[in-house]
Amino acid sequence: MFSGGSQNREVLRTAAKPRAPLTIPYQRELDVALEATRLAGSQVMKEYARFSAIANAPADISTDADRLSQIVILEYLHTVFPDDALCAEETTDLLSHVPQVGSRLWIVDPIDGTRGFARKNDEFSIMIALVEEEQIAVGVVFEPAKSRMTYATRGSGCWKRDGSATQPEPCHVTAVADLTMATLVQSHSRNPDKPSSHVRVIQPARILETYSAGIKLAMVARGEADIYLNTYSAFHDWDICAGHILVSEAGGEVTGLGGQELRYGLPGAWQRHGVLATNDRLHDSAVQAMASI
Repeated sequence: MFSGGSQNREVLRTAAKPRAPLTIPYQRELDVALEATRLAGSQVMKEYARFSAIANAPADISTDADRLSQIVILEYLHTVFPDDALCAEETTDLLSHVPQVGSRLWIVDPIDGTRGFARKNDEFSIMIALVEEEQIAVGVVFEPAKSRMTYATRGSGCWKRDGSATQPEPCHVTAVADLTMATLVQSHSRNPDKPSSHVRVIQPARILETYSAGIKLAMVARGEADIYLNTYSAFHDWDICAGHILVSEAGGEVTGLGGQELRYGLPGAWQRHGVLATNDRLHDSAVQAMASI
């Protein structure tokens, strides 16, 4: 006969007590950002279905879908958080009526990789980030054509939820420690047979190409690539902010090409140091390689 009944009944009673729900910092803000991307994604995919592909779409193309997506996102965010500042890529009405800098600032790219949208190759994303006191607090990158959602909050890791999955899975960067063994993701090059000087000094084992910085940063966070390079001399916060926190919360590192700290929420929303995102183990050697150019 099993002994110690009273003691074990107490153990069972304790085990049967419901546990408090797991909460994370910025949970409400994350939930709102996820819902905003879902609403915008639904609108974008309706536009995508009836859009006629433009084979030679220019890099600076903008579509009605960009503006519709931004309107959906900004109006939803403003309804829930009316005191927060808003910063976004497109010129839409709400932006002229709210602050565009502030201690709490939502940074939105309604369609990142519009060229991929216009060419109808599925390589585009919707990006939403929250910056509080110059620190990224929340980041969401949603690839609506592929049903890939990647998101993070400061201090709580990076997560993905793809397709019909109901439960998120954690994201982790790779453990590759040698540049010559690395997979590098970059924008589509005009001539794949002639790598840029930055790629030549890294000498990666493999190169992947896609539109959308958000997708590329998500790939590093998910462990699908080891390095992402952006060598543009000037771009904006909305191009990278949401993806930045994905990589850092997945264990990677994101800086300028020379190792500079990237700051968000400054007037004009400019970024002028390029972007180097890695799995962290490769970061110092990649910065040294950039310095040799």
